[in-house]
Amino acid sequence: MLLGAAAVAVGGAGVVAANASVPQTPFRSSTGPARSLAYLRGVLPAGRSRVMVLDLAGGASGWKAAEWKGALVRLRRSVAAVDGDGVDAWLGLGSGVFAGGKRGPRLLKEMPSFAGDLLDPAQSHGDVLVQVAGDDEKAVREAAEQVVGRATGWRVRWQVDGFRAGNRVEGGKGLARNPFRFTEGFGNPGTDREAADRAVVRSGQGEPDWAVGGSYQVVRIVRLATELWDKDSVREQERIIGRRRDGRWLDGAPADERPGFAADPDGRATPVDSHVRLAAPDRRNPPPLVRRSYSYDRGDGDRGLIFSCFQRDLAEGFEAVQKRLEGEAMAKYLLTTGGGYFFVPPPGDAWTDALFRD
Repeated sequence: MLLGAAAVAVGGAGVVAANASVPQTPFRSSTGPARSLAYLRGVLPAGRSRVMVLDLAGGASGWKAAEWKGALVRLRRSVAAVDGDGVDAWLGLGSGVFAGGKRGPRLLKEMPSFAGDLLDPAQSHGDVLVQVAGDDEKAVREAAEQVVGRATGWRVRWQVDGFRAGNRVEGGKGLARNPFRFTEGFGNPGTDREAADRAVVRSGQGEPDWAVGGSYQVVRIVRLATELWDKDSVREQERIIGRRRDGRWLDGAPADERPGFAADPDGRATPVDSHVRLAAPDRRNPPPLVRRSYSYDRGDGDRGLIFSCFQRDLAEGFEAVQKRLEGEAMAKYLLTTGGGYFFVPPPGDAWTDALFRD
């Protein structure tokens, strides 16, 4: 099995073992610049999520501009109707929305197949992403069904349900345990303001005016070879990740301090092909993205990660990290089978008018 981009989710932010004494109560922030952005609310993502990718029924090519706009407006309103009261919901636009000359986000494209990917067309790409998250599994499921039921003109292309094991706040960071039994999330920002700075498109970036305040979302469905992983010793797993299971860096630095990579150029303490060293070689300057990943388990050994991240610039965020991770030691344990690139528009409906203005 080979790497897609999932290793960013596995531990690019740093990985430590779960602390059973930490309270499990989710934290939700109601203040700060990102409070109206459903995908960035609070430092801790909700414990459950459903990702649905929809296509226009009958194919986009047969739809006129007015019909396209009407379908998007109905879908946006359906998503807005379930957002709130314990459920976070948002939509993201695929590159196909911008066919026919509409000015889309400058970096949005169909997600390419990276080295080691084996993308299944049945669970890749699509016109529009809808994600619903919450701490109650039933509420998430009902909200997702409500969105699809109300938004006429759309069909589900693919979907996947996710969960965050050991979901908690520790040291101001939202953490969760992945199927490799390491905990991820230490590299994420600890405040709404910092999250918005990494994820939200600013003016002056060369983006269309309507896109300012939005964000690029990357979704990767990554199957993990947990049986193969479990055959390795804990020591070997730690060297592949680049951290001890108790959170200490391999050079002995505490979990909340920066490792001394510069003093270890040959990788004697932390292997140069370890995940965290490649994903974030300069711990003073973390990758400019925000991770919001979930685990999934479809049964029959199909389990892994719904890797998801948000950034204001795809090239500087996800794609830069992905390039550094090529050839990492963890590659043989991962296989990216689906996902896509999407652009989450800013709140409100002004973007629909801008897209379809004559």
